[in-house]
Amino acid sequence: MIEKASFGSTGHESTRTIFGAAALGSLTQAEADPTLELLLEHDVNHIDTAASYGDAELRLAPWLAQHRDRFFLATKTGQRDRAGAREEIRRSLDRLGVDQVDLIQLHNLVDVIEWETALREGGALEALVEARDEGLVRFIGVTGHGLTVAKMHQRSLDRFPFDTVLLPYSYVQMRDARYASDFEALSGVCAERGVAMQTIKAITLAPWDGREQTTATWYEPLQERDDIDLAVHWVLGRPGVFLNTVGDVALLPKVLDAASRYTSRPSDETMDELAARRNLIPLFS
Repeated sequence: MIEKASFGSTGHESTRTIFGAAALGSLTQAEADPTLELLLEHDVNHIDTAASYGDAELRLAPWLAQHRDRFFLATKTGQRDRAGAREEIRRSLDRLGVDQVDLIQLHNLVDVIEWETALREGGALEALVEARDEGLVRFIGVTGHGLTVAKMHQRSLDRFPFDTVLLPYSYVQMRDARYASDFEALSGVCAERGVAMQTIKAITLAPWDGREQTTATWYEPLQERDDIDLAVHWVLGRPGVFLNTVGDVALLPKVLDAASRYTSRPSDETMDELAARRNLIPLFS
């Protein structure tokens, strides 16, 4: 089984592998159902979706009607103003068919101007706090991509006591000294304040960089089982982080299988060999 750990200070013991529901965004219900069955088989108890993930919230709704109490449920809003975020949160609740989500997150809050807009008076954060006060959400988080995300998350935590953060974390990305330094600084703050740290892009191989896109992911992923094992086990080898799964349902079983067989972190020598053999390239540079 996939191990569980305390999800920050929320009081929830989450599977260290969290289902990233972006994988459901373009699927029919008939296509999505086997994936959701797979979550039950692996006893995954935490789902992360977003208002912008196509039909993902709609695909989850029939399953949540039967299994809501099994999952810590998170979604996101990409709106930056209070009115827009307020409306989008309620739309997500309606699409998910639930009265409350456990976590609402400001989606990809990295751009400095958007950050100022969302966190100032009349910004999206006010709508999230309002939703928490009304009992529509329990916790508030922030997510992001890019080279500056760790530094921006630290800035966000200095402005507001977010319960969670989400950002990229992979062996190849952490070979970038600037990114690694910022990530470590953020990790220290999260540990000190009890902030849950979610990570994405674990199985990145390289940006597509104009090549034909052959998977549903917006980056080229590792696809061989042994390679995925190494990438997943390397992430899970860091205590205190959670691994959000891949946005491609064909690769999801391999990621969950790898997580269920985790025992120890691969050595840097092993990961260097993988990086050389597959020519791993950081997604952000």
